Amino acid sequence: MSGVHLVELREGGTQDLASVNTIMQDAFDPQFGEAWTKAQCLGMLSLPGVWLVIASLDGEDAGFALAREVAGDAELLLLATRRTAQRRGIGAALVRAVIAEAQGRGAEQLHLEVRAGNDAVRLYRSAGFDKVGERKDYYKGKDGELFGAQTFSRNLR
Repeated sequence: MSGVHLVELREGGTQDLASVNTIMQDAFDPQFGEAWTKAQCLGMLSLPGVWLVIASLDGEDAGFALAREVAGDAELLLLATRRTAQRRGIGAALVRAVIAEAQGRGAEQLHLEVRAGNDAVRLYRSAGFDKVGERKDYYKGKDGELFGAQTFSRNLR
């Protein structure tokens, strides 16, 4: 079946940080300052309530989502897909997985922020997220330029 690609999701962990970093460096343009460092990801993964989902396309790691749940609120911290694997349903599959896991952990709301102008806004809106606010000068790009963020939320009840 040509043209059909199999997206597989699995729980990730610290052993996946090299792959996460590679995907993030490929997916996030350094101009916007959205990527985290490997140390930031490691620090986050060590906290309670945090989980990582890895998406593979045709057997190769192609995307990931990092999220957390605290006291009934969940947050999608990072979501990235390799540029060559974008627009193949990986991001949507990761968002669905995060929603399901957050619900399973008892979260009532799922929040996220995304750089203003990022194409991912369409993905989040299609997954039932509504814009709830803006953060001026939230991201600091490689040349010191500042970019705003939009905050989104989705009811999980």
